[in-house]
Amino acid sequence: MLDPLDRRILVASQDGLPLAVEPFAELARRLGIPQAELLERLRRLRERGAIRRIAAVPNHYRLGFLANAMTVWDVDDREVSRLGREVGALPFVSHCYRRPRRLPHWPYDLFAMVHGRSRAETEAFRARIVEVLGPACRGGDVLYSRRILKKTGLRLAPEPPERAEEGPCSA
Repeated sequence: MLDPLDRRILVASQDGLPLAVEPFAELARRLGIPQAELLERLRRLRERGAIRRIAAVPNHYRLGFLANAMTVWDVDDREVSRLGREVGALPFVSHCYRRPRRLPHWPYDLFAMVHGRSRAETEAFRARIVEVLGPACRGGDVLYSRRILKKTGLRLAPEPPERAEEGPCSA
């Protein structure tokens, strides 16, 4: 459970840190607490798993990356973990993960998101992935993004909801 101050910290930061030279100092000022306390609470929230990370979330389109694509691959099960790590380490891959196939319609088990300034650049990245996968790759495809669908995680309401009276449907 979150104590009230931890909840205030999460609500105040969930839409992003202040655009300031010292964003944590500014956030602490807005919350009326010392910066050291804010940083310590964020550290504890991360250790407990309440937050995963604090990171920039870029808008690829505004940065000029107009050919963003999820590449999907049918990779030999004996090689997919090792090769997935290699593909994920490529500098143009933002994330790479394994998912179960959904045969007969979806044979792909390795997904790698790539970002290019043009389709030609993205296709060159795709060709590089083919080189890394080698003979373990039995096929692939590319799904180009047309718009950003989601760039946020869970959002907390400023105040916790009132707990319903205990009844037959209570948790």
